[in-house]
Amino acid sequence: MWHKSGIYFDSDQGGSGGPERIHTERRRRPGASQGPRQTAQGPERQRPSSSGSGGGGFSTGGGGSSFPGGTRGKQVGGGSLILVILFVVVYLIMGGNLGDLLGGATGTTTDPIATLDQPSFAEPTAVPQVVEAMPTSQPKATKTPVETSADGPTWLVMMYQDADDKVLEQDIYFDLNEAEKVGSDDRIKIVAQVDRFRGGYTGDGDWTGAKRFLITQDNDITRIGSEEIDDLGEINMADSQTLVEFVTWAIGNFPAEKYALIISDHGMGWPGGWSDGDSTERGENTTPLGKQLDDHLYLDEIGAALDQIKDETGIETFELVGMDACLMGQLEVFTMLAPHANFAVASQEVEPALGWAYTSFLGGLKENPEIDGGGLGKLIIDSYVDDDLRLTDNQARSESLKANSPMASLFEMLTQASGSSSSSTVMASQIQRDITLTAVDLNAIADLNDAVNDFAYRLQQEQQSSIAKVRTYTQSYTSIFGSDVPASYIDLGNFVMLMKKNTSNSALIKSGDAVLAAISNAVVAEKHGPGKPGSTGVAIYFPNSQLYNSPMAGPQSYTSIASLFAGESAWDDFLEFHYTGNDFNLSETRVAVPPSGVAVRGPGAGQISITDLTISNDTVSVGSSVNLSATIRGSNVGYVYIFTGYYDSNANSIFIADLDYLESATSQNLNGIYYPVWSESGEFILDFDWEPILYGISDGTNTITVGLNPETYGATYQDAVYSVDGTYSFADGSDPIPARLSFRDGILRQVYGFNGSDTAGAPSEIYPQTGDTFTIQENWLDLDSQGQVIETVTQEGGTLTFGSDMFIWEVLNAATGQYLIGFIVEDLDGNKVQAFTQVTVE
Repeated sequence: MWHKSGIYFDSDQGGSGGPERIHTERRRRPGASQGPRQTAQGPERQRPSSSGSGGGGFSTGGGGSSFPGGTRGKQVGGGSLILVILFVVVYLIMGGNLGDLLGGATGTTTDPIATLDQPSFAEPTAVPQVVEAMPTSQPKATKTPVETSADGPTWLVMMYQDADDKVLEQDIYFDLNEAEKVGSDDRIKIVAQVDRFRGGYTGDGDWTGAKRFLITQDNDITRIGSEEIDDLGEINMADSQTLVEFVTWAIGNFPAEKYALIISDHGMGWPGGWSDGDSTERGENTTPLGKQLDDHLYLDEIGAALDQIKDETGIETFELVGMDACLMGQLEVFTMLAPHANFAVASQEVEPALGWAYTSFLGGLKENPEIDGGGLGKLIIDSYVDDDLRLTDNQARSESLKANSPMASLFEMLTQASGSSSSSTVMASQIQRDITLTAVDLNAIADLNDAVNDFAYRLQQEQQSSIAKVRTYTQSYTSIFGSDVPASYIDLGNFVMLMKKNTSNSALIKSGDAVLAAISNAVVAEKHGPGKPGSTGVAIYFPNSQLYNSPMAGPQSYTSIASLFAGESAWDDFLEFHYTGNDFNLSETRVAVPPSGVAVRGPGAGQISITDLTISNDTVSVGSSVNLSATIRGSNVGYVYIFTGYYDSNANSIFIADLDYLESATSQNLNGIYYPVWSESGEFILDFDWEPILYGISDGTNTITVGLNPETYGATYQDAVYSVDGTYSFADGSDPIPARLSFRDGILRQVYGFNGSDTAGAPSEIYPQTGDTFTIQENWLDLDSQGQVIETVTQEGGTLTFGSDMFIWEVLNAATGQYLIGFIVEDLDGNKVQAFTQVTVE
């Protein structure tokens, strides 16, 4: 027998020579300190009696008995496809935990390989108010263009700031104030077009609509002092022609030798981004994804706009295109940009609310305008977070963190815990934990695509189940397609490293080395936080079988929106082979979209089964526990979860009260990325001591029972990440928005809001202010009179208020009543098997 942290393997089984027994613990620990445990309030389902309330019970089908009673484990599809369709391109706006139970809970997955030699990459130190949009106006006549200097290269930096969003408006507007700290001169001109939101940030006159500015030096960070060139009124910043008009105006009026274009707003990865909260227009994109979304700047539309700009202005290329937006650091995006610019800067992950450090990198450019776009990209990377004005400037920091605000209390708490004397250092450390940012030489992207094509071609010779395993454990990033399916944005270099360690194919290893060398050649500078240790600078889309089979997330939309990439890359061909078996060769140039009706396979599926649960007692009291055990058979076991559901007998409905990782006895890692390792014998007995506890979130005054959703397994339990979905309401009375709370080690670390509607959205970080509120989303399983699940629903739970203290989670004694408890086992394609039984808490 081998012990570690309360988890042990016992392969003897009393001398029977049977399968090994794994005794496990839950991943989540109490976290923040608390006094004596409170008792959870029994949640109540709010539904009409006509929907089947009263009596009945629970059954999962497949021969399982109704609740109360045990249920036999059965195979469940990897992610509820209905939820995928309803909530596609939603970062857990609704139904996250619910979708997880029914077939899609997944944490951010991690690497199985020891550290490899790899290219050297930089490490860091330490629903809105709708207003009818007016047509984009023609700009007014402007003053005579400034003559370019004879002293050396001149620059024009163009800032396209789509701040027409409740969450992002103040952050983007502050970026403009940061740029004013530097201002223009004879060698560098900075111009901006900023579109503000109706009902968002009220500072600096609370004007709305769009304006153009020539940025001049000004030290007042609370207002714009630059010269206003034009007031455009309300325009649609999600219209590609608006982008074209701004850039052609800027180049026509302020010609220079080098042009840098920075576009800011929400990003979604290969679909694009840049919505407009005050516009009622809908996109004309005819893809299945485009038909579901409000108007956006899709990736192919951005490419077409840049083509039109070059045609109308006569410029050959941009020196740099920067995307100060989330999730845009993908090979698909860089391939679109390659014909239009020499260098690009983008992030693989969600960006923090700070955005880029404009004062720092523009100041560096002003000091040394001789640099090229690569040099400017390095300035942007080096200054990211560390040199941001809201960290380095006391006034800016105090504006960002109001006294007695929850964010201020968080950083004060972390400062005290670290023993540091510098709150700004601790603040920077917290903010940059999960960041990424990459500067890329776009002239090297063609070679990178060639290397990836060869690698993708050779992947056809590998066991596809092995590739699926590597995909699951590769460093991943926030997926806009929700957590009811595994993360689909993965790090390209990390994926290649893992494949090299999981193959004996010398040709594939050599091809992988070529990809890593091409990444190293393309990446000019790269920064990632300790929470994203496998990042190499370039992400790529690798969905699981459920997403690939969805028209909105699969090849029908992917190859059309990321059309330039699909035309030049064999990656879409590889995805088709991986999921349908349709092989390909590199001599053919085609866009890979499987014919309608072609069967999609799941190479990561494990054909896992689980026996009926054995429970030591069907009643338990607070302070004691019952033992659960079951035999699990099959391959490709990824994650195992403990599930707890509270039965509301009056409504005949089950509240999803708890879902947590179960810990394996060992973990493997690459560069600090960890994932659980379960038995590879094909059969093991899992047992767990279930204690009648639940979790609640406390705002310092009230504690509300919640079902925390596991997101990231982590190196230790302190690193594991959990989330709660709900509705965020602002103290100023602005329209509430869908949002998510992200907890680590018992403390609320980040809040994300989502723009758009129930069918579309992109994440952005919110800094909570005193008086803002968060209403918990509860997830329920409604039953019929026979105990069968008839629908999965969400309802509003309790409301928490942000005050002077940051939210924490607390362990609660479970309320008396009937519970459904059991195991959920997930394979590497996101498929689930589950086994439940009933227990009464006395």
